[in-house]
Amino acid sequence: MRILIVSILMIVLTSCGVVKVNYDYDDQTDFTAYSTYNYFGDMETGLSELDEKRLMEALDATLRENGFMFAEEPDLFINIKSMVFQAQQGNNVGVGLGGGNGGVGGGVSIGIPVGGPKMTRELQIDFVDSNKDMLIWQAISESPFREGDTPQEKSENLQAVVDKIFSKYPPE
Repeated sequence: MRILIVSILMIVLTSCGVVKVNYDYDDQTDFTAYSTYNYFGDMETGLSELDEKRLMEALDATLRENGFMFAEEPDLFINIKSMVFQAQQGNNVGVGLGGGNGGVGGGVSIGIPVGGPKMTRELQIDFVDSNKDMLIWQAISESPFREGDTPQEKSENLQAVVDKIFSKYPPE
C-alpha cells in the first residue's frame, strides 16, 4: 500500500513540471552550416528584465555546448517571445440531482473546479538566417509558471526549458 501511495505521489509531482515543446523548421536548410549567433537588438521578449537575463544566460550556455559562438555578424539571429497565461482548468467534481416517476425523469448536474488556477508560460524561440532574413527553426514550449519562485528556482526552471527545447536541435 505504501509503495502505491509513493508511486501516485511521484506521478503527480512529476506531471506538474512537464515541459511541452512543438518544433517547426525549414526542411531544406543545412543546419550544420550555422556556427555563430546573436540576438535581435529590438527584441521584446515579454519577460521581466531579470528573467530575460536568466534565459539568455541559459541559452548562451546551451548554444556554446552545441558548438555555437556569439558574434557581432552572426549566421543566425535569435528572437524570443514569451507570455504567461492561465491554463484551462481540467479537474472538476460533478454534482448531480435527479428524479423520476412513472417513466418520466429529469436531472440537474454542475461541475465544480478543483484546485487553484494554474499559470503556464509559453516561450517561443526563433532562429532566423541572417543572410536570407528567413525563419529556419522555431520551438514553442509550454511549462508551468509560478510567480513566487526564488531566483535560483527561476534559473533552474528556465535552464530545464532550454534543455528540453534544444534536445531536438538540430532537426534530423
